Amino acid sequence: MSGHRFHPSILREYDIRGVFGETLSVDDAHAVGRSFGTVVRQRGGTRVAVGYDGRISSPVLEHALVQGLMASGVDVVRIGLGPSPMLYFAATPAAGALIPEVQGGIHVTGSHNPANHNGFKMVLEGAPFFGADIVDFGRIADEAAWVSGPGGVTDCSVTDAYVACLLGALDGIDTKILDGLRTGWDAGNGAAGPIVEALTARLGGTHVLLHTRVDGHFPNHHPDPTVEANLTDLRAAVVAHHLDFGVAFDGDGDRIGAVDSKGRVIWGDELLAIFAQDVLRDRPNSTIIADVKASSTLFACIAELGGKPLMWKTGHSPIKSKMKETGAPLAGEMSGHMFFADRYFGFDDALYAAVRLIAALVRIGTSLTALRDAMPERVATPELRFQVDEARKFAAVDEVLAHLIADGVAVNQTDGVRVDRPDGWWLLRASNTQDVLVVRAESRSDEGLARLLAEVDARLAAVGLSRG
Repeated sequence: MSGHRFHPSILREYDIRGVFGETLSVDDAHAVGRSFGTVVRQRGGTRVAVGYDGRISSPVLEHALVQGLMASGVDVVRIGLGPSPMLYFAATPAAGALIPEVQGGIHVTGSHNPANHNGFKMVLEGAPFFGADIVDFGRIADEAAWVSGPGGVTDCSVTDAYVACLLGALDGIDTKILDGLRTGWDAGNGAAGPIVEALTARLGGTHVLLHTRVDGHFPNHHPDPTVEANLTDLRAAVVAHHLDFGVAFDGDGDRIGAVDSKGRVIWGDELLAIFAQDVLRDRPNSTIIADVKASSTLFACIAELGGKPLMWKTGHSPIKSKMKETGAPLAGEMSGHMFFADRYFGFDDALYAAVRLIAALVRIGTSLTALRDAMPERVATPELRFQVDEARKFAAVDEVLAHLIADGVAVNQTDGVRVDRPDGWWLLRASNTQDVLVVRAESRSDEGLARLLAEVDARLAAVGLSRG
């Protein structure tokens, strides 16, 4: 039996992702099924849940994936079109054995990447499948070290159970309070759209829904709520309809963005500060995890609230693993991934985060706008992404690190390089999902921010790169 070699660029740190028709093919999807099915069988499993997002290439990739899983002797439970968190929910034993004896799950999704991208997110035995697992996964395919057997396939709708679970975030909340709430929801034509419709139909209050029709061409705006331009429609709706706040989602519904009643963006670390305030009321002294891109003011805020702040690597899989290791009830990233192990299952779910935001505002007893008004003012960049060849990006960060160490600069190496200066701090890291480097900086003044970015540019120039 001949093996299968994946394009070297698509086996990422915490998922598999490429450009459909260029670096990612139907044959790759079949090999993913064969290899993942083999791992499941080797661990004594027999059943895997499979879902897919709304991209044009997702149905054909899902079909090939299912065929590959079945060829490895795995029984497949197809949950259909939906957001990634719905697949995590279906594949999580702690969710109440929604699908009996399920050992793992795969979601076909390109997440927030361009429309012609796609890929696979995987979970096994309730934990993320990433890092060394994916390296070994590639070896299995390359060597054709697959097991074989007769697998079957069944369909199972989990939508109603998932929506009911999301509404559980409001347990203990007086539903009459919700009647006066006015909220905007922008699904970005991504896979979260139908869930947003079903969810808001059961929520009290007034809801203005935008772009809930699933369309893999993303005709209204790109589904990435971390890019401010993609929040234009939501901001306009919040202002036009006099809404209390609005939320937005990425293509597979695991990243959340938000704006307050004034149309101001509430960034990921600011949302995490609000969630931390809510969680720490009942769970004092808990560890709260934020990624390396988060503001220094967030870590200070968590400490002031009586929590234990922990900076960790960017990425949904590393964060989820660190939560299990530390027992943290809450974590979040600047990218809008929010993870609740408090009253939930520990995976990143932007739809749950949206409902949990409503619950937090009720429990705290104030508005999102008032909470934003009370936050310390800061001058910070968003994520500044610039393209660097896949084969070059990690080496470039290592070269910058070497220069910094040679100059005697103290560097936080949690994920990339993060440097503290009297003006504030700056970060340079390589994205694990795109062929880009990411820069972020924060200061107390415009002048300080300019000096930080000037240092970043000088460090990049020293290794032959420019932010452009």
